[in-house]
Amino acid sequence: MNFRDLEIPQPILEIARTLEDAGFEAWCVGGSLRDALLGHQHSDYDVATSATPDQVQKLFPRTIGVGIKYGTVGVLDRSRALHEVTTFRRDVATDGRHAVVAYGASLEEDLARRDFTINALAYHPLRREWRDPFQGALDLSQRLVRAVGDPEQRFREDYLRILRALRFAARFDFAIDPATWDAAQKSASGLGQLSAERVRDEWFKSLRTARSITQLVLLWAHVGAAGAWLPELEGVEGFENAYSDPPLTDRDPVLLTVLLCRAPVAVLQRLKASNAEIARAAALVKGPEEPRSIDEISMRRWLAEVGPAGPDLLALWRLRHGGEAPWASTVAQIRDRGDPVGRGDLAISGNDLQAVGITGPQIGTTLAALLDRVLEEPGLNNREALLTLARKLR
Repeated sequence: MNFRDLEIPQPILEIARTLEDAGFEAWCVGGSLRDALLGHQHSDYDVATSATPDQVQKLFPRTIGVGIKYGTVGVLDRSRALHEVTTFRRDVATDGRHAVVAYGASLEEDLARRDFTINALAYHPLRREWRDPFQGALDLSQRLVRAVGDPEQRFREDYLRILRALRFAARFDFAIDPATWDAAQKSASGLGQLSAERVRDEWFKSLRTARSITQLVLLWAHVGAAGAWLPELEGVEGFENAYSDPPLTDRDPVLLTVLLCRAPVAVLQRLKASNAEIARAAALVKGPEEPRSIDEISMRRWLAEVGPAGPDLLALWRLRHGGEAPWASTVAQIRDRGDPVGRGDLAISGNDLQAVGITGPQIGTTLAALLDRVLEEPGLNNREALLTLARKLR
């Protein structure tokens, strides 16, 4: 892959110029360079510098300590957009989860501590000069994920790098260098040392970006990551081509976890997902996945039963079957008309029932009975008709 000049945003050029004018080095680094060489959309460029965090904070009037203990300072530009500036670092000690770093490193030392060659590139935004000490550009051209230096050492430093290797391979449809793959398999037992939150974030990122979900699942299974964290993952036997891949713009990690895993609620609990994400998975499991019939009355009853999970269940059907559910158009018509499908859609409330002498537990019983009637006949959903029905039910 040939190096080329990059169009660097003006705020990054100004940050680099300020650092260089003060006598410090300033280089663009990280995944944005990789993505730019691949011609992919990417986020803002990160800056690596020989200046310490204290020196960076003194040079720029508006900063935020976004990761100060790791050497990262957020510099705010004139539009108050934030750009990360990180001091060159070298590892002093690692435990498989975290690294103790020291400043005073060179650019080459900073690049040497990175995970993969395709992420160990640097570009000088002012001199338009590239640094590629580990032949990351060659690996990009050969569509290869390869660890920097000794792969076993890289993984011992931080076992999350195993999952990152899988993510990059699935995202770009790259192969994993044989030595890197062998080291990942040998090191997979260390994945259990990681925090659930870091594993969850990597799993979710991978689901959102994988070109092929099938490839991602098989990589997790074959490297040993599924055994360590997602034993419920359906994967090795008969998974190939089981599901079509949803567009990258329509990747919901909760839905995909439900699709791919047995006991998805237990999976999300283990990964310490949010309460809202766990509740969504529980509602999908509870279902029912589809209505008893596709007539409108059955459809309204199904929507009333599944509540807010309706859109998720329709999306899950699309994932499983590669197309819209046969009842999706009927659901859309019911929604468009505003047919009542829940107690909150009724034209009266508990207060209205109290006004006609219905109190206590009878309020809930009456509202349930009224909803049952309007699911059959939506035209009954007006205040007068419902109050007349409610009086008869007393």
